[in-house]
Amino acid sequence: MSIIDGVIAATAILFAMAAAVFPRHVARAMPVVLPLLVVGCLVQFLLENFYWQMVPSYLAIVAATLLVFSRSRRSTAILRELAITEPPPAERTKHRIPAFVAPMAVGLLAVLAIVPWSVPPVPTLPEPSGRYRVGSDIFRWVDQQRPETATNSTADRRNVIVQAWYPTEFTSARQWVYIDGLDRLPSRVTRIPGFLMSNYGRIDTHAFADVPISAERARWPVVLFSPGYGAPRAFYTGLVSDLASRGFVVLTIDHPYEVAVTELADGSVATPIENFPDNDADGERYMTGQLEVRRGDLRFVVDQLDRPEAMGVLAGRLDTDHIAAIGHSFGGASAVAAAADDPRIKAAVNIDGTLYGDLSNRALPQPFLLLESDHAETGHSTNYLDRNRDLIQHLRAGGFRYEIAEANHFSFTDVPLFLATPVRFAVAQFIGGERGPVDTQRAANDILAAFLQGPLGGTPGDVPAAAAHHADIRGGPIA
Repeated sequence: MSIIDGVIAATAILFAMAAAVFPRHVARAMPVVLPLLVVGCLVQFLLENFYWQMVPSYLAIVAATLLVFSRSRRSTAILRELAITEPPPAERTKHRIPAFVAPMAVGLLAVLAIVPWSVPPVPTLPEPSGRYRVGSDIFRWVDQQRPETATNSTADRRNVIVQAWYPTEFTSARQWVYIDGLDRLPSRVTRIPGFLMSNYGRIDTHAFADVPISAERARWPVVLFSPGYGAPRAFYTGLVSDLASRGFVVLTIDHPYEVAVTELADGSVATPIENFPDNDADGERYMTGQLEVRRGDLRFVVDQLDRPEAMGVLAGRLDTDHIAAIGHSFGGASAVAAAADDPRIKAAVNIDGTLYGDLSNRALPQPFLLLESDHAETGHSTNYLDRNRDLIQHLRAGGFRYEIAEANHFSFTDVPLFLATPVRFAVAQFIGGERGPVDTQRAANDILAAFLQGPLGGTPGDVPAAAAHHADIRGGPIA
């Protein structure tokens, strides 16, 4: 909520509540207060655009004005003068609305005016904490070697959408819009009503478009990031922009026709197409098949890194000898799948992801990090626990495992920030995540950065020290 939004909403609420309790006193202030409210609403509309969250405030102002007008002595006299006949006493009693109804209605509107602000029209993302500013670019590639299996057209080729986040010393006047297809959103975006995101084009991502990558290094290490199942890459902006500010080029990937919404290379918007096999009640076969699609997407992204015509501002500036794959939830399984088959990937990170297929029995040759939310709050499935345990037992290069207390599965994403702070706190009492997304992501990135330094060509970081810097993080090296 901006300052002007807050001022208008608060003033509307106070005005409505005062009108409900002291209508005749408020009437004296109407010549001053009402014009100010009207002008304020017009200025808010012109500067901030239309927010559905403001509608109850507008209605509260109108209802309070009518109530004050109806209760003032002057308006009562005018109404009496305009009355041609007066109904008989029996009719007046029959149709009379109790005097307390109108003030109660106005008071209720005042209360309802607070409710919409539980979902801010423009969420605020945390600023990156690293030493670099952050630049961003978007690539919409087509893999001509792979057909698109989700659609019915045999001519469709697989699209892979990538947003790069990279270190820079520069700023610009332009940012990329937070989420693809903002003007063509589906009714729901991973269970979130699409209309709630109508103003998400105003979100400050703290990353600048049209800026060069930092000249501090000739080439920068690369981190591939795969999101959770159905989640747009946008929902990880806080996490990945912060990681980029620490000296990594982070490539976040949208997987079309699985992700809730993404824009393809031809400008069309793709939404989910799910082809669940028969006799697949638990979705195991479907998820295993989808994992293969994602594995192909990540492999294709790695293939593009040495192609100058594909990489735009990053051409020739990526250290393709030092690539890591990380992901959250199903993206964590995707990162493990990509690392298991591609020796170009030097490290793998699974953030809270259940494994599928034969991944739990693969002997990863790369260093591995398992980063988890609080088991007690997330309620990880038996498959999650057993399969990650089996994967760890087969590791060939060792690694680390950490559990972040009071973080739930969604704490690694921006989604909790879509709610106002008091509402977020209340929700956390039921589903966990009291640590909050900002603290969770900073802790996660401290551990991630320390873990990635060695495999990605830098001085090995002290991962246990990075974890110990934050309270209530359990775990350590994998024996």
